[in-house]
Amino acid sequence: MSIPTVESNTAAFASDPGRRRSMRAVSSVLAIALAIAAGVAGASAQREKQDASLFRGRTDLVSVGVTVVGKKQQFVTDLGASDFVVYEDDRPQQICAFASGTEAGPPLHLGVLLDVSGSQGLDLKFTQTAVIKFLQSLNDAVDVTFIDFASDVRGGRYSQQDFSRLVKRVRGLTAGGETALYDAIGVYLEAAREQDGRKVMVLYTDGADTRSTMSLGTLMTQLKTSDVTVYAIGALDQQPLFTQSTLRALLASIAETAGGKAFFPSGVKDLTRIYDEIRGEVRGQYTIGYVSTNDQTDGAWRKVEVKITRADAGSLRVRARKGYYAPSKP
Repeated sequence: MSIPTVESNTAAFASDPGRRRSMRAVSSVLAIALAIAAGVAGASAQREKQDASLFRGRTDLVSVGVTVVGKKQQFVTDLGASDFVVYEDDRPQQICAFASGTEAGPPLHLGVLLDVSGSQGLDLKFTQTAVIKFLQSLNDAVDVTFIDFASDVRGGRYSQQDFSRLVKRVRGLTAGGETALYDAIGVYLEAAREQDGRKVMVLYTDGADTRSTMSLGTLMTQLKTSDVTVYAIGALDQQPLFTQSTLRALLASIAETAGGKAFFPSGVKDLTRIYDEIRGEVRGQYTIGYVSTNDQTDGAWRKVEVKITRADAGSLRVRARKGYYAPSKP
């Protein structure tokens, strides 16, 4: 089934004055996200009827993606539900849904965000090839939401059957303009809210945000309310040395807030290796679901901690999102 691509030009609002420009630009970003989500509503509904699981149909289920790494940085993929314990605000929770990346579990929805701002000009061809290889290697994803961004944010969702059209789109990209990084991430997070299952976002950028209407504070709040795992690739070697440490800290914070990891290649030639590592992360990830013992609808932040109960737990490192916001009363 062909899934339509949705595009929008946020730069069209650049000439609008003050508040009107900001409000219209934000509305445009949300419109892209809603259109992406709506583009596959029919296909997703049909698929979910055929593939029901504990991870879907439960509005009160808290879903957490968990990665476990050993001393030699190898992914540990042989754990079962009994090897984990989950705490919410230091209170133990009962795991009622569990799946590992090596077995059939909740569907995987992949998001790929690619920076095509002006500084990408010389490296874009290599970057395009690396992204396409990565997408080809994760053919178990039920769909891919692809967003490219510069001064503009453009997004579309593609099924596996429509992969050739996605490749054509990636190949046709050109570099130019500023960097609307926060807006691009916000577009994806908003679109992903309507999806059920595992949601993984991979971000590639080579610079700081210079264009977005969304603030960093608003973006970080969206990350905390989302159940998306984020992997960020910061190709910062062309940035001034005095800004590189700030950008590294920013991208690390974005990824770690969402239970993921940030990578910093020394050049574009490292991209293939990094994409391979991310693929291993995705396939080695566990998905744990529980229903919170706290039934308050107060919108408060709830700290989540995942631990391993096995005897060798001390030699293993667990990575997962740090918490979520409770539902609020209407």
